[in-house]
Amino acid sequence: MTDARAVVLPSADASRSAALRYLNLFRLFIAIVFLVFGSSLGLGEDAPVMFVAVSIAYLVTVLALGFPDAIRKLGLNRLVTIQMVADILALALLMHASGGVRGGLPTLLMIMLAGGGLVGQGRLVLFYAALATVAVLVENVFRTFGGREASDFALVGMVCVGFFGVALVARYLASRALANEVLAEARGADLVKQRTINERIIEDMPDGVLVLDESLTVSQGNPQAARLLGCELAPGRPLAAVAPVLATALSEPASCAEGHQLMLSSGKAIRFRAIPPMEEGGDLIVYLEDMEQIQAQAQQIKLAALGRLTAGIAHEIRNPLTAVSHAAELLREEKRAEGQIRLTRIINDNAQRIEQLVRDVLSLGRRDRAHLESLKLDAYLTEFLDEFTLHGEVEKAQVEADIDARATLAFDRAHLHQILWNLLGNARRYASERPGAIRLWVDGDGVRTALHVIDDGPGISPDHRAQLFEPFFTTHAKGTGLGLYIARELAEANRASLTLLDSERGAHFCLTGLSQP
Repeated sequence: MTDARAVVLPSADASRSAALRYLNLFRLFIAIVFLVFGSSLGLGEDAPVMFVAVSIAYLVTVLALGFPDAIRKLGLNRLVTIQMVADILALALLMHASGGVRGGLPTLLMIMLAGGGLVGQGRLVLFYAALATVAVLVENVFRTFGGREASDFALVGMVCVGFFGVALVARYLASRALANEVLAEARGADLVKQRTINERIIEDMPDGVLVLDESLTVSQGNPQAARLLGCELAPGRPLAAVAPVLATALSEPASCAEGHQLMLSSGKAIRFRAIPPMEEGGDLIVYLEDMEQIQAQAQQIKLAALGRLTAGIAHEIRNPLTAVSHAAELLREEKRAEGQIRLTRIINDNAQRIEQLVRDVLSLGRRDRAHLESLKLDAYLTEFLDEFTLHGEVEKAQVEADIDARATLAFDRAHLHQILWNLLGNARRYASERPGAIRLWVDGDGVRTALHVIDDGPGISPDHRAQLFEPFFTTHAKGTGLGLYIARELAEANRASLTLLDSERGAHFCLTGLSQP
């Protein structure tokens, strides 16, 4: 740990110099009081000439050592020591000329010890106290042997103990003040370093960053923000002067939400996101993104995903096509009726698998054409379950629906139909045939609505949970592995999410979306 007394800081010397100036003003004041009002205050009665001479000498010394050049020539610590010695000697002589310890001069001596200890940051303060003690004792001895009225040595001893008490307190306070000053200096240096790092990070960010005060005046902006806005972002400039469209958008409370697209007056399309200040009067941080760059990145991601999907489709189609070709070859050679039936069934099953795969891929291609509407889930699910049971997918008694008549969900009607058909189809495949084996229920907070689909089947293995929504992952012999993947993609296209929740038994899927478009 760094010893605070061993650290010398420029700012600490400046504060000590300022404190020393105030202490010198106090010295000048009491020197003038001694010289002008000493006799009227009852001082110097024992030796008036000596009192006046010492007062003049003390005033001259204070003036000589009080000039700023004295610090430069002598050094701050040496100057403090010289001034303290002068204070002690002058006050001891004035005390000798004014009746000794019984006067009020020992109190002034204690004040000087305290001031010298604080200005000197505790250095030599015990030496000053010892010097004052010696001076007071010598003065009292001279009074005793000089035939003057001397003070009781017990009283003198108490005054000397007071000197050391004041010196110790001053030393303690000075050390605490120095330690706090060192800590403040270190924290200030850390803050400057952190600010420099933050500014460097902001400048190197690929996104535009604006820091605005509460009046939407620019405090800081990186080069990317200047490029996107097409203007110079000098600190202190109002945002309305450099980007009026963005300033108008930020003045609306709804702008501090997720992301908003904006067309600038220059024709540049950007997306901005505002982070409100953490405390009143704090800075507003605005992130700016180039829509052209976002679209290019999205296109690259889409092309990469399309490449992976195409490779998966080619692999998935190859297997049933091989089975169809092989079964067709055998069918030409097969003469028995039962053999022909079996081979024909293989051809039909694999043809249906290819058709389902193509249908799923076409559904995935329609994910971007979502038309959100406010669906009343009570009526919608009643109609859906009638259709689902009519096709023989499940017995009506197997499904238990608990839907609030007021519940609504902002969703594309066809997309929701496909998601529910997939979820209920999976639930029917693994659930028991008991009444209420599949349950549907809805909850929400008025802003978002959650639709839950739960079955009483064996559930999903922990080993499969991480791969559940990946394309072409399936544990069913006739599955394509695209059902849940497409369901999640359609949910995201409708600003919703499809997740698998933990449950004690069976699978628990939750579709969460906005209550209103």
